[in-house]
Amino acid sequence: MRVDLQSHSRLLLLALLAPLPSHADRCSKLVADDVSFDLHKLGGPKSVWHIDRSEPPSVTNYTFVIDVCENLPVVKDIPRENQCPAGTVICGYDRDLDSEDPRHVVPIAGQYSAHGGGPLDMISERLKSGKSNSDAAKEGLRVEYHGGKYPFGSKKGTKQKAIVEFLCDRSKSDRRRDSLLHFPGDDDDSDDDNDDEGGDEDNPKDSDASNPIKFKSYELSPDGNFKILRLDWHTEYACEDAQKRDKSSSGHWGFFTWFIIILFLGTATYLIFGSWLNYNRYGARGWDLLPHGDTIRDMPYLLKDWSRRVVSTVQGGGSRGGYSAV
Repeated sequence: MRVDLQSHSRLLLLALLAPLPSHADRCSKLVADDVSFDLHKLGGPKSVWHIDRSEPPSVTNYTFVIDVCENLPVVKDIPRENQCPAGTVICGYDRDLDSEDPRHVVPIAGQYSAHGGGPLDMISERLKSGKSNSDAAKEGLRVEYHGGKYPFGSKKGTKQKAIVEFLCDRSKSDRRRDSLLHFPGDDDDSDDDNDDEGGDEDNPKDSDASNPIKFKSYELSPDGNFKILRLDWHTEYACEDAQKRDKSSSGHWGFFTWFIIILFLGTATYLIFGSWLNYNRYGARGWDLLPHGDTIRDMPYLLKDWSRRVVSTVQGGGSRGGYSAV
């Protein structure tokens, strides 16, 4: 069986390519417990998928699209019922593997105050300051995203939220916008990996092991008030020293750069001071203002003469005693 995902893939691909409004403060100015995190390099739509086999024979593909910096765009060419409303930051799709179209499209988090929904209300927490013992051993940031509801706009809809843990992982530096858009059954270069790990066309893998975004769960809270999506995002930008390392790597000038700057400033100082001295002491004008003005004025001719001597020496190096054969 070959899964046809053309329609669903087209929806998410257009979401990746569409122009996005700027909400960079959502990801570049995150402060938790007096520690600042800058996640703007993770911006752009990213996706993570998970195969659910808990209710055989049905097999369901859950795909979640997230942009930590911007709203996901509403694409005009796609039916509105097959995409999340304007203002969405995290959108969920679920469908049967043998179906082209999503069965449900769930706005999990976003800024919906202008559309009769809830606010995004981001809550950031430093993992090292977490209440549980397991958090104390982690380095990174936990962010809660709110505002979603399904069915959207219904008073009886189930409230949604997402909890994303950005975990410090210095081996994860991928910041591409579209490289994480993979779906089970798509034609790509991962077929060999599927064979190695037991996945094939009829039984795709349950998740993408190479994706730094990991699906943890999507289930109701114990009190039943929320349906919560939990994701882990492994990235170097969740390390507490990430901004210091970025500044040190981008702000370091090499020896050659400093040499050029010092040489330029020294030359400029010499010329300016020398010109001022010649003007005040001798009343010089024009070329005579410059220190060693005659030498500077003759420099093109000196260089021309020097180059001729070099060429003459190189061409005449093979003659015997400087005499030409008769």
